[in-house]
Amino acid sequence: MKEAFLARMKEYLKDEYPAFLETLENEMYRGVRFHPLKLTREQFIRLFPYELKPTPFCAESFYVEAEVKGLGNHPLHAGGGIYLQEPSASAAVSILDVQKDDWVLDLCAAPGGKSTQIAARLAHSGLLVANEIDFKRSQILMSNLERLGFGEVIITNNSAEQLCQHCAGWFDKILVDAPCSGEGMMKKHDEAAVEWSIANIQACAERQFHILNTAFDALKENGTLVYSTCTYAIEENEQLVSRILAYRNDIVQIDCEADFGRCGLPCPGMDHQKVRRIFPMDQGEGHFIARFQKLGSTDGKRVKQKKTTPLSKQQLQALNHIVDMPSGYYDCSNDQLYYRKTMFIDMGKLRVLRQGILLGTWIKNRFEPHHHLFMSALLKSQFKQICELNDEQWTVYQGGEELMISGYRGYVALAWNNLIVGFGKGDGTVIKNKYPKGLRVRR
Repeated sequence: MKEAFLARMKEYLKDEYPAFLETLENEMYRGVRFHPLKLTREQFIRLFPYELKPTPFCAESFYVEAEVKGLGNHPLHAGGGIYLQEPSASAAVSILDVQKDDWVLDLCAAPGGKSTQIAARLAHSGLLVANEIDFKRSQILMSNLERLGFGEVIITNNSAEQLCQHCAGWFDKILVDAPCSGEGMMKKHDEAAVEWSIANIQACAERQFHILNTAFDALKENGTLVYSTCTYAIEENEQLVSRILAYRNDIVQIDCEADFGRCGLPCPGMDHQKVRRIFPMDQGEGHFIARFQKLGSTDGKRVKQKKTTPLSKQQLQALNHIVDMPSGYYDCSNDQLYYRKTMFIDMGKLRVLRQGILLGTWIKNRFEPHHHLFMSALLKSQFKQICELNDEQWTVYQGGEELMISGYRGYVALAWNNLIVGFGKGDGTVIKNKYPKGLRVRR
């Protein structure tokens, strides 16, 4: 670890510096967050195979022991019942205080931990726009949102400027979990330690200021914005807060109102008592969180309904053979069928990766359902056929093999302990495997 970094930490922490040094020898905190739209707290605790300890950062978040392995292949994960997340990473969304029917923007959303947390709090209401500028990372974001089964989400792949210009004045809440120097993640990512430099910190701070300033344009009057990083650097944290407050006259800093972590480092031009810092001594890794409120109004862009192509009677009939669909809106784009509870939104020339639930594809007058349909948290109890798998059958299914289960014809949802983990197609004697090939785990 670079001496210049350690010298800065000693200056920040003073008497607590030895305690910080000691934490560098420890394993990184590991955690899991259960999905409340798919599992109750009691179900999760009963089904999770290892010891759990609640974290202070989020009601759905728990610590797991560092030696626990293989959770990514567990049916709880495959079925979207859990999200693996460093515990203190959930703190920013707790402070954002998302409420039902809010319109929320997660501007730097990949890999999706905070987006899935936001969407769970919205509980099929309002709207989440989850944006990621890097295309490869946006695919990971989409995969995680699909696995946890969210539909009232628009996933976009655009720059902050492009998105916030189109969506000016739309959002009640905005999260800017900004790209940073990653000092708090050095135990997880070796490159964060190798690439550490004052020049990199300064470059990150400039990028963060630009993103944050842009994000405020998409916020409604009296709306709330939370800015967060996973770095200790004051240039990317308190100094950035001070700088944005001096630059804009339409925002104020408001208290994070959190009982975890600690207050920030003193810095002119901002109130360090109103922000939260989390150090490893606070039972999490390195995080910084600040909260703002917008006072002035933005010349908002009118939200327009997207012109959609409704599903044909034949397409709806094919869908209804599989699942009892609730009322809502449909769109058939390039033979792909989508569903939303609320209207599809015109996103103009923005790059939209997915809007709503991808139900499936219409191929030569035949409907081929998509994995997203069966992962949907909204539709989990609406399928016409649900086949319960035991542990051995789950292992067979996860490996991509046919299930020797008779009595099912047509598409059937497959569940483990009442949690849907995928689907297959029965012919009366066996169930053919429809688990996505990229997710399969060979025995």
